[in-house]
Formats: sequence, structure tokens, C-alpha cells
Amino acid sequence: MRCCFSLLLSLFWLSPGFAQDPVTEIRVTQQQAGEAFQLLIQTVPAVEGTYPIQVNDAADSVVIKNGRGSLALDKFRELVYVNIQINGASIHRFYRFENSSEGMQKTSIPLWLSILPPLVAILLALVFKEVIISLFTGIWLGAFIAHGLSFSLLLKSLLKVIDTYIVQALTDSGHISIIVFSLLIGGMVAIISRNGGMAGIVAKLSKYANSAKNSQLITWLLGIAIFFDDYANTLIVGNTMRPVTDRFRISREKLAYIVDSTAAPIAAVAFISTWIGAELGYISDASKDLGIQQGAYSMFFHSLQYSFYPILTLAFIYFLIIQQRDFGPMLKAELRARSTGKVSDGDPQANDPSGVLHRLDPVKGKAQHWYNAFVPVLVVITVTIIGLVYTGLQAEPWDDGEGFLANISVVIGNSDSYVALLWSSLSGVIVATLMTVSARIMPLTHTMETMLEGIKAMIPAIAILILAWSLAAVTDDLHTAKFLASISEGNISAIWLPLITFILAALISFSTGSSWGTMAMLYPLIL
Repeated sequence: MRCCFSLLLSLFWLSPGFAQDPVTEIRVTQQQAGEAFQLLIQTVPAVEGTYPIQVNDAADSVVIKNGRGSLALDKFRELVYVNIQINGASIHRFYRFENSSEGMQKTSIPLWLSILPPLVAILLALVFKEVIISLFTGIWLGAFIAHGLSFSLLLKSLLKVIDTYIVQALTDSGHISIIVFSLLIGGMVAIISRNGGMAGIVAKLSKYANSAKNSQLITWLLGIAIFFDDYANTLIVGNTMRPVTDRFRISREKLAYIVDSTAAPIAAVAFISTWIGAELGYISDASKDLGIQQGAYSMFFHSLQYSFYPILTLAFIYFLIIQQRDFGPMLKAELRARSTGKVSDGDPQANDPSGVLHRLDPVKGKAQHWYNAFVPVLVVITVTIIGLVYTGLQAEPWDDGEGFLANISVVIGNSDSYVALLWSSLSGVIVATLMTVSARIMPLTHTMETMLEGIKAMIPAIAILILAWSLAAVTDDLHTAKFLASISEGNISAIWLPLITFILAALISFSTGSSWGTMAMLYPLIL
């Protein structure tokens, strides 16, 4: 607790809001014509000139004469983040404005408060071991801060959690795509479990996964093999290998750790993955602003030799499995699973609160063929790759002279990964259904009921995902990432830049829950 207090105190004093700089006041007044507003800037001491300014996420410039300037806004904004560059200094301000009968009301919000919602959510989850309430409380706290810390609006902040942030998370097309993809994959997994395909894979893999060590090693290898997307990797490998690892009394904690520690790291360094489009876009935009002539893919390719975290993470998992070493709570979980057979902590159905998965045992009296599961999974992988190439195919990349690998990576990078995942998950469900019905393992009615059981099993995970997206939206409104990044601004020795980059990336990703958001914030800053 003392360490946490010291950290918060240091961040408080490092906050740009407490730095000595020329900006002392920002006011907003409504123009007489139309619905437009103006951002009025006053500097003390008075400065003159044209200075770059960022209002929320929009970059612009403002002309200041005799310490006063104005910037027209297209519409009224309740939350206004301002970053203005004056005489080499970067000044950050965050305000809440409310247009009331008494005129324009302004509340200054210290930027360091923006780290509290994710921090509180994390602490509550650690203390109470309940994720849903922890995330919800973090979102509520963020809405309370965004309302200017007014206790009279505490109830309104609570309602804002559902009518603004959760609705916002559910109206994002990318989020909906991930939800539909996850539900369809859950339905497919349920079908290939009931038709004996999963049991057949377990029997087939038993020749190689004949021990706890080998089953973990195969999980790691599958995680690397499905390199093109972290979402597909997590769902396919986790669901496919769970019966195998359960058989050898490997804790669900260890399975989750292996799957999670291969999915994102391999997608981050793979030449062809759904991550590349975002990364190349961030690099290209920053390169243009800085006047860098080197191609975005070339910069990405040469940066891979410095991707220590994903590479060492993949290697670390391998050595943990080979050496059969575990530490701390993971060791405790593994000892529990090996000695008692309880792969989940507490209630054996703790990872299946709806009680669905235990009802997806293979149909009795039917042959258990491994290909009933392998073929649908292969279809998901194949259609995903085809979808990525189809949606990203362009003529231009093939003429840049960077080689086939670079060109195919650009194509994959420019693809619509959400569309590819939707196509692949639907194809997997259709193939699994046809194989089940044609082999007369289950009639079509029972197959559809099984698919719905699988969809139900995904609901708890989807609920957590929605709340995590909502918390990310809160941190975006409060500009948490900008605050963390602003701490590093100034003269930084090149020697310390890699370490600072790593620490900032860890803090931002831990606070916002978004790898892509972290890259979007840090690529321009670090470059």
C-alpha cells in the first residue's frame, strides 16, 4: 500500500497539470452565429505566434496574439483535452464543460486521475477475485471523474455506465464482429465435442501427448502454428487442447497461461498476421510526419530483431514446459491439479458457471473420429487466411520491389480481419453441422440445440469482454494513455529510451486493455 501511495504521489507531481508553463486558463464561449463554439486560450506571460494544438484527437494550429488566441470547434464538447506546444514546452489540460442556465461551467480535471479507473478495477479483482463487479466499478469511477467529480451526479454516472459506455462498446462494428466470431466458434466447438471429434483428437494426440509435459508442448506448438490472429488462436487452441490437458491433470490456469502467452506474441512478430495492418498504418503516418523516407514494412521488418518481449515470452514458455518448472500461484495451481485432479480452483465447474460444457460429452454409441473436429478447425484456419488475402488484395504492393514476403504481408496487413474471422467461423459451423448430420451422429434439430449450448457457454466470457471494452472507452475519454505518455516527454537520453518505451507500453496496455491502442499511442511518440 505504501508503494502504491508513493507511485500515485509521484504521478501526481509528474502530471503536466502541475508543471510550470505559460498556459494558466482556458475558457469556452458560444459564438453568436450557429451552433459552433470557440476554445479561448490565454497565456501568462503573454506569447505570440502560431502554435500546434491538439483538441481531443484532432490536430490543428492556433494563432496567439498578446497572450490570447481562439480555435473554432464544430460542436460543443463536454470533455476537452488540450495539448498545445509553446516555446518547446508541451502543455496538457483536461476540462469538463457544462452549458447551464447560469452560463458555461468549467471544471478542471487533473490528468493523473485518469489512471484510477483501471487501477481500482485491477485492485478490486485481486482482492475480491470477481471480475464483473471489479470492471463495472472501474467504469463507474471513470464516469464519475468524467462528470467533474460531482457527488450530485453520482447516480447519473452510474446510469452512464450502461447508457453510454456499454452501449458504445456494443455499437462498435469491430466489437460486434469479435462477439459474433466468438459465439460461432463456441457453437462449432460444442458440435465437434458432441459428435466425438474432440474425443477423437484426444485419442489421436494421446500418442504424442502421452504425458503432462508433452501435452503442454503440443499446446505451445499449436499456439505458434495459428500465428495469423490472436483471437482465433486463443479460441481454437484453448478449446481443442482443454480435454487433453484435463486428462493429464494440468490446471486450467496453466493452460490459459500457455495459450495467452503464445497467441499475441506470435501475432506480433509474424510476417503475416492481422496485426500488421495496424502497425504499418501507425508507422507510415508517423514516418510521413517526421519526413522518414524508409518504407513502413521495411521499418517493421528491421524492428523485429528488437522484439525482445514476444520472442523471449515464447522461449520462456518453452523452457518452462521442458524444465517442468512453475513458480508462485502457478506452482500452487499445478500441485492442486496433479494431486487432487481438480483442474479448476474451488468448484470443479468454476470455469463453466452455466454448467454447459459438462453436457457436451460425445454422443453415446457413436464412433469418435478425429477428423470430425480436425476438418472444421482446418476450415476455420484456411478460410481465415483466404479471407485475409481476398479482403486485402491490391495491385500496388506487388510493384514496390520489396519481395514476395513483404508484398503478401502488406496484403494481409491491409485486409479486413473482422470480415475474414466472420467468414471462417460461419464456415466452420456449417462444415461441422454437415459432417455431424451426414454421418447420422445427431439429427439437425439436436445439432442446432448443441450449437446454442456452445453459444451459451461463451456468454460469461463475452460479458467480461464487453466490460473490458467499456473500461477502455472510459480510459479513452479520460485520456489515460496521453497522460502516461506525457510523463515521458522532454529530453530523454537514447540509452534509456528502450526501457522507458517498455515501461510506458506496459502501463498503457495494462490500463487501457488494448494492445492496438498502446501501439497507436506509442508509435508516433517513440518514433
